[in-house]
Amino acid sequence: MRKIAPIALAPIALLAALAAASPAAARELATLTRLDDGTVELSRTDTASATVWISADTALDRQDQRFAASSSAARLKLPIPAGTRSYVILEGKDGKTTVVAERVLPLQQGSNFRDIGGYVTKDGRTVKWDKAFRSGAMPLLTEADYALLGQLHLGAVVDLRSIEEREVAPDTLDDRTGALFLANDYSIKPLFKDMAKSGGENMYQGMEIMLVPQFRALFNRLLANEGAVVYHCSAGQDRTGIATALIYDVLGVDRETIIKDYHRSTELRRPQWEMPKVDPADYPNNPILKYYAARPDGQPAKAEPLYTKSGASHLAQFFTYLDQQYGGTEGYLKAKIGLTDADIAKLRETMLD
Repeated sequence: MRKIAPIALAPIALLAALAAASPAAARELATLTRLDDGTVELSRTDTASATVWISADTALDRQDQRFAASSSAARLKLPIPAGTRSYVILEGKDGKTTVVAERVLPLQQGSNFRDIGGYVTKDGRTVKWDKAFRSGAMPLLTEADYALLGQLHLGAVVDLRSIEEREVAPDTLDDRTGALFLANDYSIKPLFKDMAKSGGENMYQGMEIMLVPQFRALFNRLLANEGAVVYHCSAGQDRTGIATALIYDVLGVDRETIIKDYHRSTELRRPQWEMPKVDPADYPNNPILKYYAARPDGQPAKAEPLYTKSGASHLAQFFTYLDQQYGGTEGYLKAKIGLTDADIAKLRETMLD
């Protein structure tokens, strides 16, 4: 039996206490942590009595399995197989429900594949599960991985990567699921050059311009609401991290939660599954292979912390730049992506409970 290492998830908070909490507090109602191939652990701090259901979707109905009646346990282990996309629904005595899903999908050979749902916004709404997924590159997915991802009802795959990256590790998830594939051609060479020039400081500046076509495609697919959207780059941390930050920020998730979520990439990346083994001689002018080259000790490339040498978060620096340059995320989305007030209102209605 395949074993999956437990993944520590962020702290959770009581819904009733959210209004009184600092805006910087982590805001999740409950979490699911995978313990092994057949078991997850539900964690919640609100121990008010609730019926616990296991569901095949995010709606409570007669098809769902009741796991526990009137449970007030802070932690519960539930029998949910890794190969099945399931949801836990907490039903309070007042009939109100809270949906919980695994944020990190338990792929055998995936990297940093996450559902962006579950976070609570500053005004008390919740980002819906199964609307959007972020990931690193996916060239080495197994048949079991494709089977799991096939349960997500994917409508589109938005590839944020360059020509050089797609040449070596093309997407096949769209072919396997029937999802629409969207990508725009650009070279990664100028991006690497600019990042090297910055010395690691403010290295995301300008990426919001370079990636306008990709970000426009992503937001258009979210607004279309025609199935779940997967968006990814190679590592699933920089370009994908910026895209996720823009989504969360315009939806109203507090920035400290956004930054904490962004930095989870360091622990969740699996670089060995982000790039297939190829002969660099077959791609003599492709700089992405140098990035993924094995270390001198023969070990695969390692996920690097997303901080500057001075200890600043790359994303925190980008937020400061975004605020100064555009007046914030909403200003950027209007000025460069072309979203209107009506689009932003629709996005919030589509993506939030």
